[in-house]
Amino acid sequence: MHAQFEYITNLQYEVKRLKKLVEAFQSGEKYVRMEKEFRKSMNGLRREIRSLKAALAAAHAETVKVRSLWIQACEDLEKEKDGQLARKERELKKAKEAMYRAQGERDEALGKLREKNLELYEVKTQLEEEKGKNLELTVRINRDYTNSSKSSSQSPNHGKIHNGREKTGRNRGGQPGHAHHERKRQEPDRIVEIPAPEEVVSSGEYRPTGKLIRKQTVIVHVTTEVVEYVTPEYVSRKTGKKVHAAFPEGVKDDVNDDRTVRAAAYLLNNHCCVSISKTREFLKEVSKGKLCLSDGMVCGLSREFSEKTQKERDGIFLELMASPCMHVDFTFGRVNGKQGTVMICASGNRVLYQGREKKGHEGVKGSPAEFYQGVLVHDHEATFQKYGSRHQECLVHVERHLRSSIENEPGLTWNRQMLEWIREAIHYRNSIPEEGKGDAERTAELIKKYGEILEKAESEYEYEPPEKYFMDGYNLYMRMSEEREAYLLFLKDLSVPPTNNAAENAARKYKRKNIQAMCFRSAKGQSYFCDGLSVMESMKAKDENLYEGVLKRFSPG
Repeated sequence: MHAQFEYITNLQYEVKRLKKLVEAFQSGEKYVRMEKEFRKSMNGLRREIRSLKAALAAAHAETVKVRSLWIQACEDLEKEKDGQLARKERELKKAKEAMYRAQGERDEALGKLREKNLELYEVKTQLEEEKGKNLELTVRINRDYTNSSKSSSQSPNHGKIHNGREKTGRNRGGQPGHAHHERKRQEPDRIVEIPAPEEVVSSGEYRPTGKLIRKQTVIVHVTTEVVEYVTPEYVSRKTGKKVHAAFPEGVKDDVNDDRTVRAAAYLLNNHCCVSISKTREFLKEVSKGKLCLSDGMVCGLSREFSEKTQKERDGIFLELMASPCMHVDFTFGRVNGKQGTVMICASGNRVLYQGREKKGHEGVKGSPAEFYQGVLVHDHEATFQKYGSRHQECLVHVERHLRSSIENEPGLTWNRQMLEWIREAIHYRNSIPEEGKGDAERTAELIKKYGEILEKAESEYEYEPPEKYFMDGYNLYMRMSEEREAYLLFLKDLSVPPTNNAAENAARKYKRKNIQAMCFRSAKGQSYFCDGLSVMESMKAKDENLYEGVLKRFSPG
């Protein structure tokens, strides 16, 4: 109700206000008042318009002035800009010209630099080539019996070859507690009694012990015995034919040399490596002129001995074929002014030398190695890889190549480690008694260490590739990595030796004769000497008396 009452009151006030407004309009008073207000408003507006027009005129004049000033400023700026642009263009032109000159000079300098770099590259390349050639020549010059397969006889100025055994610090000779090794006493042919000193016998201070002190002197007498065979001769009365009794076998000429003479001359010439002329002179002097041999006779003894020992060499051949392990090697000499070759096969107390024209498969043909099915021990001769069932590399030759690698590749360590490993492995192998068994754990440890050293070599050669002028060390690493069985067989099979010393030592016998003879006259002469050497070395290996053995083989029949 209160809200309704308030609404009615407001409406009443609005109605009153509207009535007054209508009355004002009806009376015209409102129009007059409105007209006055309108005129007053119009006058204010006119004054404001005049003021604005004046302000506009002033503003226009100011705008015109500013525009003229702006145009002037723009023109000044345009002139200044054009001047600066012209100046910059001149500077830019000069800069471009300088740049072109600099570019030309730079290109010319680059061209010269390229030429110099090319020259420098060529010089460096030549320097590297010369360094490589120097290295190769140095390797060749320093190559001797300690770091290659070259024998010590081919290094005439080499120093003393030291004993490789470990020093014990003890004095030379017999050691306390060891049995005394006396020289063998001989059966005396004559006894000379020496009486006791007179002052000892007559003094009465000394008494005899009953012991006799004996010392012997061995005297060699060279005597000659000439046996003359005499038989009567008969002639036929009918035909005139002359007949006589048959002489013993071997007695053909008026003066004949007995087998003792032939054996002595043969041994002097072939075993002692005395020249033919010196052999003749020695026998003539020692016989007081009774033995006057001819060069042809001494030279022909090699052929005679070879013919008489053919069956024995055939037996050596068969024994070598039946051996479980065989040493093989090639050695070289001079035959008729050219290089000749000798094939050497050795096992136990058997050695066979065979003269050949050349090495390789032609040299193996006809030797025990051709059809051999056992273990071959050699110094990495590529030819021998095709023969035998298994192979053992000579570790002495590996040591030499490792020393060469140490000398020419000082930045590597694997070569020193491998050299120490070989010494350790050979020492362990030699410490095992014959008919004994090795330590399986120790063997496995050595084999594992071998693989670790090769892994070290691989990493070192990846970091420091080998020089093309010295590939021996890298090639050795590759062989030892790819053919591990051939370097470890001696540890797994105790019947296999770690070195090829048997064939190497046998080769020295031939080398000694070749150095003395300088050059065999023919391939047959070389073969005859090899045949005799095979028999003599086998005799020495069996502790057979060499002179008696040669004497027996020169016997008739």
